Order: sequence, then C-alpha cells, then structure tokens
Amino acid sequence: MASSRAEESARRRAARERRLKRRRGAVGLGLVGVVVLVVALLVGGGGGNHHAAITIGSQAATGASKAGGEARVRVSGVPTGLLPSAVQDAAAVAVGPESFLLMGGLDQAEGSVADIVSATATHATRIGTLPSALHDASASFLGGAAYLFGGGVVSSFPEITRVAPSGGTQPAGRLLTPASDVATTVVNGTVYVVGGYTGQSPLRTILAWRPGEAARVVGMLPKPLRYAAVASTGGKIVIAGGTSGEAASRDVYRFDPSTGTLTTLGLLPSPITHAAAASVNGTVFVFGGRDASATSQTRRILAINPGGKVHTVGALPLPLSDLAAVVLGRHVVLAGGRDSSGRVQNAILTMSVEQVR
Repeated sequence: MASSRAEESARRRAARERRLKRRRGAVGLGLVGVVVLVVALLVGGGGGNHHAAITIGSQAATGASKAGGEARVRVSGVPTGLLPSAVQDAAAVAVGPESFLLMGGLDQAEGSVADIVSATATHATRIGTLPSALHDASASFLGGAAYLFGGGVVSSFPEITRVAPSGGTQPAGRLLTPASDVATTVVNGTVYVVGGYTGQSPLRTILAWRPGEAARVVGMLPKPLRYAAVASTGGKIVIAGGTSGEAASRDVYRFDPSTGTLTTLGLLPSPITHAAAASVNGTVFVFGGRDASATSQTRRILAINPGGKVHTVGALPLPLSDLAAVVLGRHVVLAGGRDSSGRVQNAILTMSVEQVR
C-alpha cells in the first residue's frame, strides 16, 4: 500500500497512488524480463538439468573482520524457475523441506490478487484462492499449516487465515487492529507480528499469537515501522530497516521474546525498506529492498551476524524490492518482486550461502 504519514487524509493517499501508477506506466521496457530471460536460458524447455550457475557477489565485502577470525560468507544464486504470473508484495512461507506457498500480492497493473501458489525452487502452480484478494500480508508455518496475517487492498484487514498446504483456507483468528505491511516470524511455536499499518496509522507493536489464542502485545518498537525485514535466529527476532513515517530506516533491532526486551543491534549501511529477510545458520540475510523512493531498488544482499555486524555479501541479478524469501533446506529461495523500472517479476531464484575462510 502507498506510504503515508498517519495524519494524511485518504484523499491525499489516493492521489499519491494514482501519481505513482502513472509514473510506473510511463517507464520504458529496457529492463523488462531481464530475470525472466536468464531463467528461460537456464530452465527453458521445462528441463531441470541446467546448472550454469550465476555467481552473484564474488566481489562483495564478505564476512567479518580478519582480526576476529570469523568465517566469511558469500552468497551466490541460480535462477531456477518461473511463477505462474508476475507478483510483488506476496506472502511466502515454507511448508516442507522443498516446497512453499506464495499468497496474494500485487500484479503488474497494481491490482491485488487472491492466488495461492504452491512452489518449489523449480516450478510453481496455482492451487487455490484466498477468501479475498490482498497484498502486504505476511505468513508463518505452525502445526502443519500456514497462517496468513493481515494484508489489505484499499483498507487493511485484521483477519488471520489458516491455509493448508493443499490450498484450503479457513478463518483462524484476528489481529488486534487491521494491519497490512506486517512481517512475521516464529519462535518456539509462537508467531510474532512486527509493526504494520492500520490503513490510517503505522504501528509500533510486536504481537504474539498461537492458534486458538487471542493475539496480544508483547513488545513495542522505538518508532512506528512498516515493511521491515524480519527473521528469527537463536530464539531472538531480528528486525532490519523498514519505513517509519515516510523515511526508510537503517536501524537493526533484536527482540527477545523470553524477556520482552528490545535492543538496538546495529545499523544497515544505508536506509532500506521493502526488503526480504531469511535466517541461515545463525545469520540473518537481507535481500534487495529500496529507500523511500519507489524506483530506488538495490541489488545488495546483506548479512547481519549475531553480534550485530552488517556486511555486504552478494548482489541480486538486478535491483529488486518487494520480493518474497523462504528457506528450503540449505538454500534461500526468492520469488517475484519489483525492479527499478517498475516491472513486476515472475522469476524464482535459488540462493546458496557459502562459508569462506
């Protein structure tokens, strides 16, 4: 949903969205299909035997300081598949060791979709529809099912929806307020819902929720935050970047659910919002994103280590924001997103994390 201060009127928000759509529609097609063309070369003809890897980040400033003797990290990626259609701002969650669900999102025409897509790293198929079209929701997996939190179209929604891996849906609860632009992660069988936007006001809350229980506030952010990159590691939740007011944030926070304590962990190299996050082997990775400008997408992949140090460890094939990320086995799989020309993507990228001494 378009960025807006809490006090802005609905009229001003709608006007801004219309202007943004006109700008996007006027952008040339120079970068159209860059990822799709690469994918077609690698997986064209339906074959799954193409392994001509693209290493992305070989010139990155990998790892930690030499003095620390810590293993450095390098991220490389291979385009491996295509979604049924291009999408941004979709909710994604792993539902098995090799599969994930992609739900809702925005299409190229800025329309919200209700698709439930079942995907692996190499192929994807529509298997159902949500009760209503939406975007900017978030999803987590508990007890054999995915749970979809919030989202919106023109207004934000409070619903929590249970989505079976087969695509069936049923109501599962409600958030305390309507909320889109949220991020979720799971710690010890509890889903934590970070920040968001009610449709009128941004949120500072961190909510906890379990199936069959009511959502409750368990923490407060230092400032209202939307579109943050969030992942859990070691029983803690890392919250990176996001939008506060109209500005993108550099702040990295760590929330400890066991104590309800939130601390400042570090700073990103530059303000980032609309990025995706995933945790691998104790490190939280932040993929792409942008700053406050809708056409400022970045290729950068960042690693946040447990001590709060942040390093650039790779680059995406092209600048992307609003993409989805899930961990499948030893890999992070990215899906969809939006490039700096305004073109919505339909590529699936498989990213590998390599420790380098």
